[in-house]
Amino acid sequence: MPVGIEAWVSQIPPITRGWLALSVLTSLAVQCQLVTALHLYYSPRSTFGNAQLWRAVTTFFYFGPISLDFIFHIFFFMRYSRMLEESSFANRKADYFWLLFLSSIMLLVIAPLFNLPFLSSALAFVPTYVWSRRHPSTPISLFGLFTITAPYLPVALVAFSWIINGTWKVAAGDLLGCAVGHISWFMRDVWTREMVGGKTFFSEPPMRV
Repeated sequence: MPVGIEAWVSQIPPITRGWLALSVLTSLAVQCQLVTALHLYYSPRSTFGNAQLWRAVTTFFYFGPISLDFIFHIFFFMRYSRMLEESSFANRKADYFWLLFLSSIMLLVIAPLFNLPFLSSALAFVPTYVWSRRHPSTPISLFGLFTITAPYLPVALVAFSWIINGTWKVAAGDLLGCAVGHISWFMRDVWTREMVGGKTFFSEPPMRV
């Protein structure tokens, strides 16, 4: 019977667990100099022009070197991705993967406009934003200092990221993630339900629509 850290990991739903494992392993690989960040970043020229297609994937798993910012992003992404997967996407792993996949495509298209080589924090903010919109009346205690309602959570986290890094440029990826999260939430929860009234390409994978 699993105990300790093994039991904790086994309780995390599969999509979040896989995402967490790949993210931690990627940062550890860079920290141990098994690979460099230069081999992981995303740019259209390197990715498609030089046929280095892995960059379109690795950009979503590198949260930077082991640091306070790394712990901050990993903790909150794991917390709210898990909560979203366990609530709104319980027994619907394909639907949750589809949400993340479409969000990733949007980020890859938009990122060059903002010169963002790594999109891990941006994608991590997508489930956080979607969860906050689906639980608008839920109170959230931030570090035991003050309490806000869920819709204000993404803004509070962006502000905190800005504070611990000392520059708004570091929080640019988080802001982009909030923007893509809003688009994903609107297309899934508002447009699909109120304007279409049924399943669409945005709400379920094509093979299930």
